[in-house]
Amino acid sequence: MTNRKQLTALRLLPWSSPDGNPCFLAPGDVGGVVSRFADETEARQLAEGLDVCRSARRVLDDLMTPHAEVRYTAIRLAECLADALRVAESRGRRLPAVSVAADDSPDGGASHEGGTPGSRS
Repeated sequence: MTNRKQLTALRLLPWSSPDGNPCFLAPGDVGGVVSRFADETEARQLAEGLDVCRSARRVLDDLMTPHAEVRYTAIRLAECLADALRVAESRGRRLPAVSVAADDSPDGGASHEGGTPGSRS
């Protein structure tokens, strides 16, 4: 159990190593230089994603947009989506674990065993 807890305490950084492997920051000083740089990088990535999304809407709304421009837009959207998913994963790993008692769950503790969600038994 301790091993799992230690793994989730590592911060996934918004960049990869030169070989393409994920980079992590060990827990410690939250306001440290690397932590602040990671925060700034994530903010920049998310802002860029929003800009690309706005541009993509204009490109895709124009039926006369050349194929090459649509392809470039799709490539940029995929890059920004990958960045946003990485930010979400990193932030999700750092959320405190929440345990929900059966009575406090949204479905009132009802179980979906024996069928697919939404099916009636």
